[in-house]
Amino acid sequence: MIVHLVNKTFEELGLGLEASVTRTLRAGDVRAWDAVFGNAEGASAAGQNRDAVGIVSALLAAAVGSVLPGPGSSILSSTVRVKAALPLGAEVTLRLVLSEKRQGGVVVLQATCVDAAGQTLATATLEVLAPTARQTIDFADHRLDGLVHRCKSLEPMLTGVVYPCSVDALGGAVAAAAEGLILPALYGPADTIRRLADQAGLDLSGCRIVACDGPEDAAMKAAVAAGAGDLGALMKGSLHTGQFLHAILQKESRLRVARTLSHCALMSVPTYARQFIVTDVALNIAPDTNQKRDICQNAIGFARALGIGLPRVAVLAAVETVETSMQATLDGAALAKMADRGQIVGGIVDGPLDLDAAVDAGAARIKGIRSPVVGLADVLLVPTIEAGNMVYKNLSFMSDAAMAGVVVGARVPVILSSRADTVAARLFSAAAAALYADAARRDPSILTPEVAG
Repeated sequence: MIVHLVNKTFEELGLGLEASVTRTLRAGDVRAWDAVFGNAEGASAAGQNRDAVGIVSALLAAAVGSVLPGPGSSILSSTVRVKAALPLGAEVTLRLVLSEKRQGGVVVLQATCVDAAGQTLATATLEVLAPTARQTIDFADHRLDGLVHRCKSLEPMLTGVVYPCSVDALGGAVAAAAEGLILPALYGPADTIRRLADQAGLDLSGCRIVACDGPEDAAMKAAVAAGAGDLGALMKGSLHTGQFLHAILQKESRLRVARTLSHCALMSVPTYARQFIVTDVALNIAPDTNQKRDICQNAIGFARALGIGLPRVAVLAAVETVETSMQATLDGAALAKMADRGQIVGGIVDGPLDLDAAVDAGAARIKGIRSPVVGLADVLLVPTIEAGNMVYKNLSFMSDAAMAGVVVGARVPVILSSRADTVAARLFSAAAAALYADAARRDPSILTPEVAG
């Protein structure tokens, strides 16, 4: 999704003009300021240490540069006064009011930062050099809210939510239902589910509860129902991934098709301009060449379902040259040739490529690598689960990436979230699954492509 920013010039600005920005203060914001100020111990809450002034200043700088006056503005000075702890994981709103215009194109803004209840968290006075010419900036939205917006025209999927016995797991299902993405059938102990809903204030009126004895029973009952066509998707709750997937892989569930199942994680990283898919970070431990072919084909179908017409796949290794002592490089070369021969279809595949060349055309240029994939990779195919899991968790927990994770290659999409994932991650994953299911209905080649051999 592209965000359009348009500024207001000094001549257009009038006294009393207001603008506001709302955002959620994330753990990554606090960690960044901890690093800047040398706070090695970190903070349990954003407003309980000396980082708060810096965090508010950064939020105000973003507001000035985006809404008032907008692109082309320069902050000359700012005075920030923190009045209360900043809430971690909750929305805050920054309000800017133009209080004075001065000679030389300078304006004075009065700012307040308030929480969702309207409590004032901080105030500030800023002197800003306003732009004199119109500027418009288009940039990619680095969150994944656009996935949810694209699902507005789709019918909600009847989804088996397996063992939603934590607040985040149950809240993710309820949030997805509220957005019209799914119709939840909750498989698990009914008393526990209702008690969690009461404690968290969650409305289960649109949910059906299927009573189950435990996580294994819940997983098996939901998988069999999906295989029989009674459910359009499956969503992991708070049970272990192994328990969840074991049921899906059983013969009696009838969910497997000819290919290997694999996990696709759509990532949106604030410091990188392109969204991309990492695969496989959750299922296949050390896939062989044929399994990687299936993982590659699954990812191409997933990318196409999300709107990428001709996905570019980088088969990753530690180096970009073929080395007989490094199996990942042999697999990269083999998969690239398989794509040339029609054994993988629907995308452009190249490998082996190291990560920097796959995501940075400048790095590839320096190394002399010529490829239609370098710097433009839509899919990063990792050599092993360890490599993929580390890339995925590094981006999620250290780079504030947004993620949507789906298991593909089964008869229905499987929404596979970590037990540590947020409600937002579960919501985005449900949206990606809905788009995948809809695309597969309209174009069966996404799930069952015709390949050579």
